[in-house]
Amino acid sequence: MRILLTTTSYHDTPGRHHEMLKRSECEIVRERGPLDEAKMLELVQSGGGVDGILHGDDRITRKVIEAALPRLKCLSKYGIGLDSVDVEAATELNVPVLFTPGVNHTTVAEHTFGLMIALAKRFWPHIQAVKGGEWTRRTGHELYGKTLGILGLGRIGKEVAIRSSAFGMHTLAFDPYWDESFAAEWHIERAEAPEDVLKRADIVSLHMSLGKDNHHFINAERIWMMKEGSMILNCARGALVDEQAVATACRSGRLLACGGDVLEH
Repeated sequence: MRILLTTTSYHDTPGRHHEMLKRSECEIVRERGPLDEAKMLELVQSGGGVDGILHGDDRITRKVIEAALPRLKCLSKYGIGLDSVDVEAATELNVPVLFTPGVNHTTVAEHTFGLMIALAKRFWPHIQAVKGGEWTRRTGHELYGKTLGILGLGRIGKEVAIRSSAFGMHTLAFDPYWDESFAAEWHIERAEAPEDVLKRADIVSLHMSLGKDNHHFINAERIWMMKEGSMILNCARGALVDEQAVATACRSGRLLACGGDVLEH
């Protein structure tokens, strides 16, 4: 079996998954993604093709899948979101698509809170000032008692909610698939619509999947629904946020700050 391994997270994260892959005795073709369609086409057609692709956010388009057939047997995402995969084409062409729920929920939740604390306490301007030999004091904000609005209460959103409870925050969330028992256990208030979260939260954290209906969900119009001086966190998908609108709102002071680990491009 010949496997194309492109996910940088898999390469760089230590763990027993490396030993498991080694024991499989498959031939491994290693590249570092995310890769565009042209590079994926080149890889799946060279060396006689591949039996499987263990990928990250590489562009797995219809062209890529068709070019990899008839040898390709499986697509496996090392992560959760499948917005970079043409799942409809894969289904039509009888290529199974797998993903790995739970692989990163703790990491992303911790990263989200790390960004939240850094923004609230203004770590970045303080770090830059000290590095420049200056001491410029900027008063930060406490998280205690603030309302954290979570959009998307799936595995990652739930982990963020658990941590918000430890910080003494009020948690408000929206998700179309509501887990009532979890919400009751962690005292999470259910919002009737995403806009209710935007209007009431001091900090909005995005944990939604990306689809055609929520591209640039955070845009200029929705930013004006939010409290003046509120913050946005995006550790989900870059295209959920209109980056120019957010940058403008941060510069004007409408938003206090925005933190994330994803970009649209």
